[in-house]
Amino acid sequence: MRFQQYRDVRTFYRDIYPVLMRHEAQNLVPLGNVVIGYEGKDKTGWRDPVNWFMAAVTDGAVIRLTAVMTPPHNLTLYATDNRYDGETVACLVNGLLEAGVPVPGVMTESRLAEDFARTYTASKSIGYQIHKRQRIYELTAVSPAIPAIGTLRPAKESDMAFIPYWLEAFNGDCTGGDYRVQNDAENYRYFIDPQRLFILEDGGTPVSMAKTVREIQTVCGVSYVYTPPYFRSKGYATACVAAVSRVILERGFTKCVLYTDLANPISNSIYQKIGYTPICDSLEIRFT
Repeated sequence: MRFQQYRDVRTFYRDIYPVLMRHEAQNLVPLGNVVIGYEGKDKTGWRDPVNWFMAAVTDGAVIRLTAVMTPPHNLTLYATDNRYDGETVACLVNGLLEAGVPVPGVMTESRLAEDFARTYTASKSIGYQIHKRQRIYELTAVSPAIPAIGTLRPAKESDMAFIPYWLEAFNGDCTGGDYRVQNDAENYRYFIDPQRLFILEDGGTPVSMAKTVREIQTVCGVSYVYTPPYFRSKGYATACVAAVSRVILERGFTKCVLYTDLANPISNSIYQKIGYTPICDSLEIRFT
């Protein structure tokens, strides 16, 4: 096995894009990141590939394992066709150690995530913790049984009155911590893209939101699904995600993809009612 680190995102894109596309929906995150870097249109925050770690493990003929990390985020991995062995993982770990690249954690398909974490932490004499157990879902058609509630509309500038609070609350729900709204208005305004962020209103009152993310060839993701606590258990999140999923399909994508936290059975149940079906389970592991 041979470890190859890339410095040029365009070369990395050329080599690994067709490999990741073998499981387009499963690889929504690394694919979306690589496309962002390749296009170079948006270098906000972590999106500038100059700081990325990009690598592949090959057997001399084909790529067996792909790795990309966009600091400060975790390392994301894909074993080609979800097949790999201990030698492949060890080759990647050795390459990381020789390159001196700090890795805060890993997020990928569950079995690969744990195998990588065990090998990596043993080589550095550190520990690891499973931070989140996730499930990746895909949808090809919204269930006709989902009732239409409220009205979906694109986000707009006046939504800055509440969007920062909703975004931070969403992040707090994901991390399990407290949240605090920052003073950097432009950081929040970045999310108010009328083509991607959508608000569900009921009687003129904003009650839920969802955002499209990482548009690939046939797949588009759904994220930032949030409903304030005082509007929950009224069907708003279901209606919002269903409506945004319809928008994605109407735009010509054949699949919608989203991640769920397996610790939240309510959201998993909601998405399956809408028409989402599981692809695979994923782990987010942090190194300690």
